[in-house]
Amino acid sequence: MSLKLLFGFHAVSVRLKVAPKSIRELYVDATRRDQRMRQFLAKAEEAGLEPIEVDDDRLQKLCGTHRHQGVAARVEALSQARSIDDLLDELGSEPPLLLVLDGVTDPHNLGACLRVADGAGAHAVIAPKDHAVGVNATVAKVASGAAETVPYFMVTNLARTLNDLKERDIWVVGTSDDAPGNLYQADFKRPTALVLGAEGSGMRQLTRKHCDELVSIPMMGAVESLNVSVASAVGLYEARRQRGF
Repeated sequence: MSLKLLFGFHAVSVRLKVAPKSIRELYVDATRRDQRMRQFLAKAEEAGLEPIEVDDDRLQKLCGTHRHQGVAARVEALSQARSIDDLLDELGSEPPLLLVLDGVTDPHNLGACLRVADGAGAHAVIAPKDHAVGVNATVAKVASGAAETVPYFMVTNLARTLNDLKERDIWVVGTSDDAPGNLYQADFKRPTALVLGAEGSGMRQLTRKHCDELVSIPMMGAVESLNVSVASAVGLYEARRQRGF
């Protein structure tokens, strides 16, 4: 079984909490013994794990960055729903709330979007296999554990996937600066897929054509648009507000 790398307190702590047996190797900075590290080590001990003490150079080489916070782990991939259809079938009568990202290639943006999706209770994040970033160690760290809890589906044909969602009576709402209506006029109580494009270029035209409705996020100041993760938060939490949390 292939292993993947997690690093940073949030990402590794969430794995410790939800699936400690999936952690094969746990690395910690031998020189760090502050309160946060002591609390982390206590959780690791409770889970029956014996950390491997290494120096900062080893951690940097392992993680590919100095922003590891002194913690890293090699872990087994967690099993999630095999397909979007499987996930939707498991929801039963609960109206789906999906986040669709068209063209988000920056791992920091994806990590932040996953964190928002987890916080707002979105059931999954969907992206095309082309012109999108996969879940890597940087994404997992920025997501602060959400990469472990939010299903992330990369699909071959996004337009076809949107059509499939519509066939399941999921309303596809795209965001666009030139939309006739705004986000707060949309009905998010029904099954919804919220679609956001990459910063700058926005949604691709083909993706736009497959949306049932286009809405804008009102901008009252000088800037023309929001970061994609912030826009995701605005949209998903408006959906959650309408649904009564």
